[in-house]
Amino acid sequence: MKLGTNLFRIERSMLKRGVKLVAGVDEAGRGPLAGPVVAAAVILPDAWIKNGMPEHAAGLNDSKKLSDPQRRRFYEWLTSHPQVKYAVGMAEPLVIDSINILRATLNAMRDALISLSAAPEKVLVDGSPIVIPEFDITTLVRGDSRSYSIAAASVIAKVTRDMLMEEYDGLYPEYGFAAHKGYGTKRHLEAIKNNGPCPIHRMTFLRGRQNDQMDIPLPE
Repeated sequence: MKLGTNLFRIERSMLKRGVKLVAGVDEAGRGPLAGPVVAAAVILPDAWIKNGMPEHAAGLNDSKKLSDPQRRRFYEWLTSHPQVKYAVGMAEPLVIDSINILRATLNAMRDALISLSAAPEKVLVDGSPIVIPEFDITTLVRGDSRSYSIAAASVIAKVTRDMLMEEYDGLYPEYGFAAHKGYGTKRHLEAIKNNGPCPIHRMTFLRGRQNDQMDIPLPE
């Protein structure tokens, strides 16, 4: 059984114009106080674009609209499927602090794209217009709800980052990274107040919070 092709409308129009490889790109982790920003690039098979997604993809959507078990199920299916091409790029906190989150996110997206086993001729990205000089990019507002390619990238980026933050939880258990994934929850802010920042905190983000609403002990 195949799912409908509506969320492949943009990809199908590109294939009809002779574009052979279309990649979807999305990121996870622009807003947290700790951890990397992660981007994923995904090229789904032409047969899916033309004829519809396999039934295993039922419910695939923007990762923010899925539960954690749903995201992980799609992640396992996508990353283990022999016909799905994907790659991941990331920018660590030190890079984010040195060049800002927007440029770090673009670097992560570029790294994901150049790491694909086949170079895409067209790239679909969720969000506002961006430029990555090596690639022909079309940006789509709410793209992760309008394109299966972007939705797949959204899931892979999110689950990859979540798993990284769970690993960091083992290294820095006092911060509770497995629960909040580095976002500015009450528990996380209290942990920073009590322990100070750790090596995966984004110091520029913490300084913004310090000026804003909390007394965080930060090094000079």
